Amino acid sequence: MCELFIGADPKLWESRTRSLRIDGVATSIRIENHFWVTLEEIGLRDGMSVAQLITKLWHEAMDADHDLGNFTSFLRVCCTRYHALMAHGDISHNLNDPVSSHHSRHILRAEAHRHSMRTIQGGKHA
Repeated sequence: MCELFIGADPKLWESRTRSLRIDGVATSIRIENHFWVTLEEIGLRDGMSVAQLITKLWHEAMDADHDLGNFTSFLRVCCTRYHALMAHGDISHNLNDPVSSHHSRHILRAEAHRHSMRTIQGGKHA
């Protein structure tokens, strides 16, 4: 099993720093290449550059009163959830389908249901 993970291209887990501006403020974000590739894919689906996507995520998270003390962790979780939502069929694998065209509330309910089922099943085995 581990060969599947350790045999991957080591460049995927190398970190890279990118500088961008959010509301005119210069900032740098350092995350692994795998996450940069995923952010590029998400942005591409909705016609945005990575900088535009990150700025949009920042604004929407702030509007939702999220604590973004560790914004890079938030971005990693966004990427991981993107792949998980595609694996569950909640988001289309077709890269021509914008992420924004998917019904967010339905997807969030389905995701919450899956999470609650794992919690219930986990409790049975404890």
